[in-house]
Amino acid sequence: MDWSAAQYTRFEDERNRPIRDLLARVPTADVKRAADIGCGPGNSTELLRARFPKAAVTGMDSSPDMLAAARKRLPDVRFDLGDIATWSDPGPYDALLANAVLQWVPDHATLMPVLLHKLAPGGSLAVQMPDNLDEPSHRLMRETASAGPWADALKGAASARTERHDADWYFRTLREAGASTVDVWRTTYFHPLTGGAGAVVEWFKGSGLRPFLEPLDAGEKTDFLGRYQEGIAQAYPALPDGTVLLPFPRLFIVATR
Repeated sequence: MDWSAAQYTRFEDERNRPIRDLLARVPTADVKRAADIGCGPGNSTELLRARFPKAAVTGMDSSPDMLAAARKRLPDVRFDLGDIATWSDPGPYDALLANAVLQWVPDHATLMPVLLHKLAPGGSLAVQMPDNLDEPSHRLMRETASAGPWADALKGAASARTERHDADWYFRTLREAGASTVDVWRTTYFHPLTGGAGAVVEWFKGSGLRPFLEPLDAGEKTDFLGRYQEGIAQAYPALPDGTVLLPFPRLFIVATR
């Protein structure tokens, strides 16, 4: 699946807030080596480096477009092309950041223990994942996909995100894998977006809508987005000044080895 750094960073201030909240809860004090896996355009890497200014920080992503943006943003940081599911670097790391990326990586029952064991003793794995599949924004993606002439082409789009587990599952899985402490919480952010339903569509064009749009040609994309935006306008009514308040639930995990 192709990613667009320019589209993703259109709402950087809003996307950075949960990263700051996540990093603030990392208890590891002496971080010498840290990595941002699924680093995107480098905004999360920049915040990771600010949180641990004495650490040697690297980034990794599977998207060449995202990596190009990250290298431009942080030219003194090493960024590697790679896939989290097959990442062979054994570490050890004092801090691993996985922000808004593991929802695209399969088999968390295997993945989470593997990432935990790349940590040095006392190191922390910090994870944030959108928890919004039941929100109108994502329900409307699925409904729009199944109701149009593109239904056959989009049969597998909703399964692009990995199987979702609840907080209890992640807590148990990481403790059983050897984590000394696991801190899990869920927060719903309410983002005021200027521009009505169109702003909500633009937000998700940089993330959740991508597997639904990628199989379509230009005309189909336009029609799909038009129908989707009609539903969004009803689900998220704009205030008189055109502002839409977008609720966005996120799941956070900090596991310390």
